[in-house]
Amino acid sequence: GHAVVSRFLPTQDAVHEISIVPRGMAGGYTMYQPTEDKSFMSRTEMIEQIVSLLGGRASEALILDDISTGASNDIERATQIAKSMVTKYGMSDRIGTITLSTEQEVFLGRDFAQEKSYSEETAGIIDEEIKNIIDNCYKSATQILKSHSDKLHAVAAVLLEKEKISGEEFESIFQE
Repeated sequence: GHAVVSRFLPTQDAVHEISIVPRGMAGGYTMYQPTEDKSFMSRTEMIEQIVSLLGGRASEALILDDISTGASNDIERATQIAKSMVTKYGMSDRIGTITLSTEQEVFLGRDFAQEKSYSEETAGIIDEEIKNIIDNCYKSATQILKSHSDKLHAVAAVLLEKEKISGEEFESIFQE
């Protein structure tokens, strides 16, 4: 799901390798080949990264008609990006171009203290904005997979046979 979705997102890096061999808590992985060293990301790049991260969960729901815990790290990463967009980078129309940081350094502890510098009403808006970003990105991932389900099935078939494919093998599926 990740690989197929990211293939259709203009700002995302090319697939370098895909594996369905479990590694740690992950049931497999998709590695990307960065095309350039980026010191900052645009809103579009961040949105497309979330769409790509949600590709695995969306493909489970679409193809298996069920979901698993396998996408938990992807969901966590997607949520963190959406939260940063809203609270750190001023990328929310409803919140505006301000930073609503919650981390403050403490001197008598080893960690950071969490202290909100905004109202409960604003906290509710932040939650809604994060959820809207995630929901819209999930819909985009699902739509990409529905539109290219033939390629999703083709990639899955090759992975079931070989367990691991290179970026070149992945790309050749799209040229067929």
